[in-house]
Amino acid sequence: MSDPGPAAEDTPRGAGPMRPPSARDPSPLRRQVFDHVRAQGRASRAEVARALGVSAASVTAATAELIGLRFLRETGPAPLDRPDSPRGRPPVALEIVPEGRPVIGVKLGDERHTAVLADFGGRVLAHAARDATPGRRPLAALVAEVAALIADLPAQPTPVAAIGIGLPGLVDHHAGRVAWSPLLDAPRPTESGSGDCGLDLRDALAARLRAPVQIDNDANLLALAELWFGAGRALSDFAVVTIEHGVGMGLVQGGRLQRGARGLGLELGHMKVRLDGALCRCGSRGCLEAYLADYALAREAATALGRDPGQPHSPRAMLETLFHAAKSGHEPSREIFARAGRHLALGLANLVQLLDPGLVILSGERMRYDFLYAEEVLAEMNRLALPQGRPPVPVEVHAWGDLVWAQGAAALALIAATDAALGA
Repeated sequence: MSDPGPAAEDTPRGAGPMRPPSARDPSPLRRQVFDHVRAQGRASRAEVARALGVSAASVTAATAELIGLRFLRETGPAPLDRPDSPRGRPPVALEIVPEGRPVIGVKLGDERHTAVLADFGGRVLAHAARDATPGRRPLAALVAEVAALIADLPAQPTPVAAIGIGLPGLVDHHAGRVAWSPLLDAPRPTESGSGDCGLDLRDALAARLRAPVQIDNDANLLALAELWFGAGRALSDFAVVTIEHGVGMGLVQGGRLQRGARGLGLELGHMKVRLDGALCRCGSRGCLEAYLADYALAREAATALGRDPGQPHSPRAMLETLFHAAKSGHEPSREIFARAGRHLALGLANLVQLLDPGLVILSGERMRYDFLYAEEVLAEMNRLALPQGRPPVPVEVHAWGDLVWAQGAAALALIAATDAALGA
């Protein structure tokens, strides 16, 4: 995924999934037309009609409405999108009107919060970052942190159309509630005592920020970033596995993000890989995350590097020291990464076996530690997955920083803003 810098005037940058023409889309035609033009950056009416498989007259009527509402505008000549295009005056191109409907995307993390301001075309206009408060905190405190971060972004002449927020944990996107997160104090139990009622993070943020808010699991937002801006734009089916302070997964099938029946996402990191195994920060034992995440590796690093376990150590600094020691041939350090790699191979093999994605993207800052995706790890993944009848699933590695997660949150906001304006 490249830097989302300003696009040249004659080559507008597209944003959004570039679904194949055969994809079935139940949304209104004007929404399909708008989404296609935004994804392409610039397109003629004839190209839109061919791509969507509808008549030229239908596209002409839809574009006239969108131009009248100032969602689309005519611009210079359209690119010759077919080799057999006739000579002569080129067709007029359409592009979206990016001004007037800004959105904000926010990635909340254990150590750092990041935000981006984007226009309606998905182009990043500004970004900001702040250090996070360590540990868990009350809901009101986290809301205050988000408000302070957004205040660092430049003010806009028009109201923000939507704000997308991503955070780690069990996040019910549809209800706007957080069942559990390492950033928040535990939710209160229900009156019946049957379980947690969750925290109303979406409503609390919307009241404080005075704008429509959507929340989601942060791994889902990284999948959205790939779907809107990265390697997944032209793909219908892929999975993103994130390895940072936790282990997460986002899944795209049929060109759409999948969240499960209850909207809580697909928690690969809390899949059990060992009965009565290592303690995970969620409180359970044997989770995949308990063998791969920052805190898991740092826990073993203290022993391998001869550090006093009774003294506080920065997980980030500990991991950097561990990585350099492993690179220098320190056998205990190499063994820690090798063991983590074997658990990663097991988790990926289960993912491939269950969901059969067209591509697996390993993403996150920890992908700098190349021991985690060595050839041995990928070979073990393929060995553990049943090979009969299908070739190995391709794997790509993307070591993105926090800004890309915030771009995924901006994509979540763009979806909500477009739904509100043009219909879902």
